[in-house]
Amino acid sequence: MTALQQDSRLVRTDDDWLHLPNRWDVPVDICAGADVPIEPGAVEEVLTVLETAGTLARLADATGGGEARIDRVALTPDLHKGAGIPIGTVLRTTGALIPQAVGNDVNCGMRLETTSLTVDQVRPRLDALEGRLRHLFFEGGRRIALSGVQREALLRDGLPGLLGVPGDRAGGVWSQHRPEDGRPGRIHGERYPATTAEPFRDWIDSAGGTSYDSIIGSVGGGNHFAELQYVASVHDRHAAYAWGFELGQVVLMVHSGSLSLGHQANADGLEQARRAWPARVPKPDNKILPILLGERNEAVLRRYLDAFGNAANFAVGNRFFLSLMLRQGLAAECGALSADLVYDAPHNLLWRDDDGSVVHRKGATPAGGYADMAGGPYAMWGEPVIVPGSMGAASYVLRGHGNPRTLASACHGAGRRVPRGAASRAGDAELDAFLAEFRVVTPLDHRDPAVARRADVMAAWRRDLKQEAPWVYKDIGPVVSSLGRARVADPVVELRPLLTVKG
Repeated sequence: MTALQQDSRLVRTDDDWLHLPNRWDVPVDICAGADVPIEPGAVEEVLTVLETAGTLARLADATGGGEARIDRVALTPDLHKGAGIPIGTVLRTTGALIPQAVGNDVNCGMRLETTSLTVDQVRPRLDALEGRLRHLFFEGGRRIALSGVQREALLRDGLPGLLGVPGDRAGGVWSQHRPEDGRPGRIHGERYPATTAEPFRDWIDSAGGTSYDSIIGSVGGGNHFAELQYVASVHDRHAAYAWGFELGQVVLMVHSGSLSLGHQANADGLEQARRAWPARVPKPDNKILPILLGERNEAVLRRYLDAFGNAANFAVGNRFFLSLMLRQGLAAECGALSADLVYDAPHNLLWRDDDGSVVHRKGATPAGGYADMAGGPYAMWGEPVIVPGSMGAASYVLRGHGNPRTLASACHGAGRRVPRGAASRAGDAELDAFLAEFRVVTPLDHRDPAVARRADVMAAWRRDLKQEAPWVYKDIGPVVSSLGRARVADPVVELRPLLTVKG
């Protein structure tokens, strides 16, 4: 039994579902089999989040607006504590949105591409690839030329906007861009609505004409990465063939977000929530501040949603450039290659519906079914669901079923089981054994004798790596099995890593 499943407040309704009764009678379901551990303390945090149901009722009464409520909460197998709201929380509201239910890194998400290379072509060249990728990612090699016009087009109109305006695409990683990169239907949300890009005017104007950008093309910190992988096994051969997968094929996986722009957008959202807060209503003890929908808060919502849309669009562009950087390194070492986007999926985002409902995902990925994918390349299969394992472990690509019990959502990874602080204090032996078997490209080259002699530098580097080491995350196998048994998503292929780039 895990700590979560021993909690007397939880009721197991079947092999892969738990229900959390609560005084607000909000439906709360957790997709997790008995073999999926969940970090202690997450249940208490969920119950604290549910107090927002009372906050919404008080706000609606005080303002005389329409009804505002939490309709449903779905929790994914990788549930663990977050900053106020757990990672792995999907929350649907009516009449309000909650910036904190998205989190700081707006549109943190995944991008997955297939390539024309095979694992046998790439594996013998990993030594040289490590150096090339370090130069591209951390030593000024990416050379992403962007004008102010291109930056604004990206923020307002997403990747289609960026690729639709003229610009200098002759050098740097732009050389890896192909016309097919703009094919529709392979990004969850081709663009996120924004009426202006003014919240990030400083970044737009910093181009000074056309310049090499120092922000976009950054992996970011924490659990973000860019990884070379290969198709190790096929679970659904029909879907795998239709999606372009072959055994032994090298694929590119990127996990990153909106960097400083997302943090700015989230901070602005909280500031707008404070400004909109009625003076006669005490702020809630859980410090979660919703914003009621409607005319009263129209200006506040517009300002937040513009910054939110800008950051979300930036994140898609950031993952695009990170994939170009992986392509560039492979091309320089292995020769010309082709690459095709399978899917780009968000983790931290919200979706407004015309009926006044809002679905928020924090550390969860969309897992729509046939109907959700109607009219696109995945209408026959369901939405591609990318579930990365821990550093050095397998990842999976699944196809979603649009399960209403999870609000058509799935987990965004295996999920942390050891907090960062405890992980960073772990011993060195396990880390050394891992590094002897697996390649991790970081800004610091730990094999450089000059670096290795700096005990202080090496200690800080080891501490950071320990926080993302394989043993601090759950086993990906039981997590994927829970998704399949619960009819959330079924596996299509299993991917194994060759090399990971960490910021």
